[in-house]
Amino acid sequence: MKKHRITKLSEVLFLVCGILMTMQIPMKAWAAETVTVQGSIMSGTTNDLLKLSTQEGNMEVKIDSGTDASACKVLLPGKQVSVSVSHGTDGYLHAVKITSGGQTESFTLDSSSNATVTGTISEKSQEDVLCVNTKQGEMQIKLDPSTDMSGCSVLVVNRTYTITCARGSDAYMHATSIVDAASDTGSGVEKGQAGASASLTPSPESVVTASTSTVTGKVDQKTEEGLLYLSTSYGEMQIVIDSNTDTRNGMFMMPGREITVLVYRGSDAYMHAAVITGKKDTVVPATVDDSSASTVSGTVNARSNENILYLQTKWGEMELKLDTVKSMTGYKILTADRKVTVTCARGADAYMHVINLVGN
Repeated sequence: MKKHRITKLSEVLFLVCGILMTMQIPMKAWAAETVTVQGSIMSGTTNDLLKLSTQEGNMEVKIDSGTDASACKVLLPGKQVSVSVSHGTDGYLHAVKITSGGQTESFTLDSSSNATVTGTISEKSQEDVLCVNTKQGEMQIKLDPSTDMSGCSVLVVNRTYTITCARGSDAYMHATSIVDAASDTGSGVEKGQAGASASLTPSPESVVTASTSTVTGKVDQKTEEGLLYLSTSYGEMQIVIDSNTDTRNGMFMMPGREITVLVYRGSDAYMHAAVITGKKDTVVPATVDDSSASTVSGTVNARSNENILYLQTKWGEMELKLDTVKSMTGYKILTADRKVTVTCARGADAYMHVINLVGN
């Protein structure tokens, strides 16, 4: 193990020496100087190790408490960055400063719309827009130069953070502060959720560990409770939906609706869905008066989606928002004309909001 580490270190030092020679920096100055390298961030980068692909080869650079990442807060695979590196006393390369380009836009924030969410940074995130997977669905949150990141050094994909955000005049939610969830000592309950439970059902029975691939397509009208018919650019797919499928972010299987599915081949030779994701708007959950709750039954209208449930009742059609749901039980997916029973209440925005939904 020690021999392997020495070999690896030798390779890194040899690479840096080559970079220094290319930049015509005297080797005798290396101990006291830093050198700046350009490259793209590689997969596998963490909050304490930057993996960088440069023209001279791949580098591994440590990120520590002394690293200045104020000009590059998000480390996403493929992103072009400039890194000032120095040689540490531990024999490793250390990042002194990480920078990237970017333009600053003008906007104002509505402080009355503050909300706090906890979620995982998705690989779909861009330089200034974070795609955050939360228990209530995917959110797109803008990252600004003014965002307080004193609670974490950098942001990396597949790591969980607690984000306080507010609605901007550009219609986006903007991050005002971000804290690494592993070090967050708060209550862990997402504010603005009107008492929403920590996890919605139906949750998957177990986590899928099989190798998956991603497919995107439109739901075909033949889709039923346990079988998704998905029309893709390669043709129609039949995908099994079972107890291990996570449909919490994609429950409404309406004809023509575009969804993304993580699929894997099951032991029965069928393709199975591991995760189904639909498009969900980024909204600040409304405040709901639970004391005014009422229960209604009806059938799901085909116009329903992850944001609005259109419920056909014997008194007519109801339009119910889905931003304050506490629980959803009795089904894995909802198709058109499915019978459901809904507990709902009026929100401060004058809309009716779903609190609980049960499939009949």
